[in-house]
Amino acid sequence: MVDDAGVATLREIVFRAACTIADGSTRARLDDDLVAAGLPPSAGGDTKAQRGESSAAAVPDERLWEVAAGLLERNSGLQMIDRMAIQDLVWADEHPPPIPKRTRRDLARAIPGWILINHAQRFHNLLATLFDLSRGELFFGIEDTSLGGQIDRHFYRNDDWTVEQLFDELGAIDHASDRRFALFLEGMVSGDTVPDEDAQRQLVDAINPQLAGIRLELRETGNTDGYPTFHMVTTGARTGRPKQLIFASPRKPDLRLIDVIDSDVEVVDPTGEVLVYDRPIGPAGLRWRDLQSWWSDTRQVKDDHQAKRELYQRLGGSVPKGSPHQLLLFRLYHDIYRAALQELPALLPEVWRHWDPKTVKVRGKDALVQFRMDLLLLAPAGARIVLEVDGQTHYASERETKDGQRRWLPDGDEYARTAAASRDLTLAGYEVYRFGTQELQDKEQARPLVKAFFDSLFRRHSVAVPN
Repeated sequence: MVDDAGVATLREIVFRAACTIADGSTRARLDDDLVAAGLPPSAGGDTKAQRGESSAAAVPDERLWEVAAGLLERNSGLQMIDRMAIQDLVWADEHPPPIPKRTRRDLARAIPGWILINHAQRFHNLLATLFDLSRGELFFGIEDTSLGGQIDRHFYRNDDWTVEQLFDELGAIDHASDRRFALFLEGMVSGDTVPDEDAQRQLVDAINPQLAGIRLELRETGNTDGYPTFHMVTTGARTGRPKQLIFASPRKPDLRLIDVIDSDVEVVDPTGEVLVYDRPIGPAGLRWRDLQSWWSDTRQVKDDHQAKRELYQRLGGSVPKGSPHQLLLFRLYHDIYRAALQELPALLPEVWRHWDPKTVKVRGKDALVQFRMDLLLLAPAGARIVLEVDGQTHYASERETKDGQRRWLPDGDEYARTAAASRDLTLAGYEVYRFGTQELQDKEQARPLVKAFFDSLFRRHSVAVPN
């Protein structure tokens, strides 16, 4: 996760934080304050500073990341510049979409600065969460020479800085990480910063044409306290919200259009083997608690534990009997995130994407591929994430060999069909991640791999995992 340079950076940050905590503590309370911040107690030293240094020195390299993340979460002893360094290390692991310097400069030139000036205090609060405004802090008489003081003087009051100059002074163009810059834009157009919907939309209308060239946009994903919320998304993502989910059914569902004009679909399923979720899906995606609430209401199950158990068993039971690796991935997800599951995206098995009343044999070359997805997550901001578990049927076929035996042999046609289906999903705006069955042979060996994958996926999509 962190290279040698990152380890050195974390070591310096932890050292400075320990010294800051020591400086603000008392001799009697110092070890308790260090431990409360996630640091080890002091290992020696006569002065408070020496004891703080000994605490930082006692942190082994393999724990630096954990300790630094804990300092960030607790806001313990960190200067803003160190907070930013840890954040950027975290965000780099999420692989955010790149925003080139030219795009950033074009954005700065396009943004109507008067809107930000009209909401100066709120905009300043946003800047303070993302940038080090204390830089250059010196006081000569009553003049504040810090970056924050300069912004107040030149951008808000004297109006002799353009938005482009403001961006330059903040380091937003040349130095801010891609994720920090995206959060800067999202925060700029939020109702917390600009509590005026018309002004919010003016900012978005100025920003999006500049982002279009790099296939990004600020997309409206919902509202907070009556104001629209916007998130940065790739323009290849799906724009609409799902109207209906047909899932947990390994067999082809029996469908009929009951109103062609309104595209109303009815699932004819007297056996109960097909699940249909038809409730609105909000900007947070489809969380387990949403799915469990739907299950409780439709099945009239009042006990939460019973509803959770029934739903989990029903979903797991829909995985085809010949797909043990897919089932293991499903079970590991729920086992790893058991305590946090309610607020996380629901992992839906056997989700139908295509449906055709005719068979593939009858339809021929025009048949739709990838009828069903192994597993689907609906994440925040409209993200649709597909997980596919590829067994030998994805790249081989059973054929008779020269000695008369039937064996599984590599098949270029099968692999081409798998690749085509994957391309089709990606072009349709889905994120597709494929697992090989070799990765999911053993539960204990697969567990760290699965956890690392979902941890990175959640960071990428800003899904907070509750403690």
